[in-house]
Amino acid sequence: MKVALVTGGSRGIGRAVCVKFAAEGYHVLVNYVSNDAAAQETLAQMQQAADARDLSGGSPAGELLKFDVADYEATANAIGDWQNANPGEYISVLVNNAGIRKDNLLLWMEPDEWYKVLRTNLDSFYNVSKQLIQPMVVHRGGRIINVASLSGLKGLPGQTNYSAAKGGLIAATKALAQEVAARKVTVNAVAPGFIATDMVDGLDTEELAKTIPARRFGKPEEVAELVAFLASDKASYINGEVISINGAIY
Repeated sequence: MKVALVTGGSRGIGRAVCVKFAAEGYHVLVNYVSNDAAAQETLAQMQQAADARDLSGGSPAGELLKFDVADYEATANAIGDWQNANPGEYISVLVNNAGIRKDNLLLWMEPDEWYKVLRTNLDSFYNVSKQLIQPMVVHRGGRIINVASLSGLKGLPGQTNYSAAKGGLIAATKALAQEVAARKVTVNAVAPGFIATDMVDGLDTEELAKTIPARRFGKPEEVAELVAFLASDKASYINGEVISINGAIY
């Protein structure tokens, strides 16, 4: 059984990745923190995708794993409980996707706007990866794909907190890749530009689309295709890389 854990899997890019993985035959652990209805909808779409390709064999395409990735103890307990309940299995693919935005100019940014974004978008990389990296090394195989952002590459005004978190995630990707490459574990990042999800709520999407050479926002499914490739055996020599998917905006 190929097992993948996708954090923030109940919506947006995370949901698209979960559905894509289910269609590829993975048993997908869908992490989320609060929206039970959205998580159940992701699970239903995953099952539909797996059944459409006759991959599930009557088994569930995945399961829900509810915990806050910003909380180290909750993360360790949830993953530890799953591993204890599934001896002989290990999570071979991790997609660190969970993220939030709290945009503001630094001049007016409140401490909670800074620290909550850093905890959810960057600390979560440590909290989750720390639980899974040893089994990957022991089994001499694994994939970690971090969902970074255009904001982490070039910085965006009003997103000093988000840019700091995603920039840190990119640096962590490059460092960890060098630590585990000899054990056939790859660590890469994808850096989406403007993608049509609820993460862009509140932005002037019509005006922003005009600034993108492709003249449109990306689709979550397009990001999911890239993530699935990086998780595959075909990407075994791609390591420590950050791949942009942004319609040529940067």
